[in-house]
Amino acid sequence: MIESKKEQLYQIIHAQPFISQQELAERLQLSRSAVAGHIASLIREKRLLGRAYVFPERRPVVCIGGANIDRKVRTVGALQMGTSNPVSQYESFGGVARNIAENLARLGSATSLICAVGDDASGAGLLAQGRVAGMDTSASLTLSGQGSGSYTAILDADGEMVLALAHMQLCEQLDVAFLASRQTQRAVALMTVADLNLPKSSIDYLQAEAIRCGHPLVLVAVSQPKMSRLPDDLQGVRLLILNRAELGTRVAQTLDTEDDIKHACRLVQAQGVQDVIVTLGEAGVMLTDGAEWHELHAPAVDVCDVTGAGDAFAAAVCWSLCHDDNDMISAAKRGLHLAALTLQSAATVCPDLAPDTLINLPK
Repeated sequence: MIESKKEQLYQIIHAQPFISQQELAERLQLSRSAVAGHIASLIREKRLLGRAYVFPERRPVVCIGGANIDRKVRTVGALQMGTSNPVSQYESFGGVARNIAENLARLGSATSLICAVGDDASGAGLLAQGRVAGMDTSASLTLSGQGSGSYTAILDADGEMVLALAHMQLCEQLDVAFLASRQTQRAVALMTVADLNLPKSSIDYLQAEAIRCGHPLVLVAVSQPKMSRLPDDLQGVRLLILNRAELGTRVAQTLDTEDDIKHACRLVQAQGVQDVIVTLGEAGVMLTDGAEWHELHAPAVDVCDVTGAGDAFAAAVCWSLCHDDNDMISAAKRGLHLAALTLQSAATVCPDLAPDTLINLPK
């Protein structure tokens, strides 16, 4: 009878992962303590992975970092400096970690987003939209009396970025103490993806945790100024994704040629990171695969808007590494495919994504 109740409880949790212990007790006509005992037994058997009833086959990719309102302003004609320009305007939810999380959720991955928002309408809308898209946002931080972050991109008539303005100060609240308070939610991660909007001490903390626990950690650069947040020693980092300028900042060199980029990547690998991917815009990507080196061309597409393409690339790479046993070439090809879809969309995250979007692509 006891085993029967435990199995019934397991089936209910599998169907409703966020059901409360009180609801379980009422449905099964058990005491709260009996429910807690059954859950503890299931955790010992590793059929559940702890609080929030995470199942082994649905361990989430946990994305930590920037989340904000994206405002994209695009000139109607040629941009003229020093005067007023007629523009069109588009507003959506954005932020590097948030964009990666939404892409992953739309691709069918279990995904958690840990970010900081204000207690304004933008923050509430951002978290609500995340839940609708399939992200678990319950571990995020809402700050009283604060306005949510914003990212304003000025695009030319061809959709290329001319200037970007980022208001990301709330990310400073994602400090070590806060991350420690979310240990339960983070401990079940299949992979942790963090952007460099996080404070340096928080990046150090996640790195030390990755070394200690063996969980894959992917770091995604966001700008040249924030490259200073990257640890000097990169032991424990599975993958670093960044662009040519950010890589040049890391190694304090100008990277004019492909050989320069290759040499810089080897320098960064020598600092401890397992692999490096350098995004080169329409030229494609260059990447390491352990001791090997590869260059992949980007597919030619009609660009609608470049915003979010790099985040889509990173999301597809992470999706692939979680599904395809660390095959870097397949990961980068999937990244380029998803970036191309995003470039052709006016949205920051392509709305047409589905769980089969990256399945059965040509090798």
